Amino acid sequence: MGKTANARFAISRWDENTYNDGPPKLTRANVAKTLSGDIEGEGRVEYLMMYRADGSASFVGLERVTGRIGDRSGSFVLQRSGVFEGGKAIETYFVVPGSGTEGLEGLQGEGTSAVGHGTEHPFTLNYELA
Repeated sequence: MGKTANARFAISRWDENTYNDGPPKLTRANVAKTLSGDIEGEGRVEYLMMYRADGSASFVGLERVTGRIGDRSGSFVLQRSGVFEGGKAIETYFVVPGSGTEGLEGLQGEGTSAVGHGTEHPFTLNYELA
């Protein structure tokens, strides 16, 4: 990927509900985020999570980000997957092809992260935008 956007996100809402007590325990979380830095805007993600007896978890999610990257505005969708182990969420994500709108149409990108508990975290997207 040609460019790197460095941002931070703050979690403004985490609404998690169990839909199967298990084992294993399965939950769905609706999460709202605010992004600042090279990416400015808001993110809304739906996570599906599976918790193991040891407290670790696996998760997948789709996040719609609405805002701007540089001087271009629009929205795009990230597909996320990862694990929660040892107090950290370790995940990979990529821009779903064809999900970019308006000035972000054609956006391609990907990234990885490892973040602990808290409400604000670093976010990096390696991307190309024609």
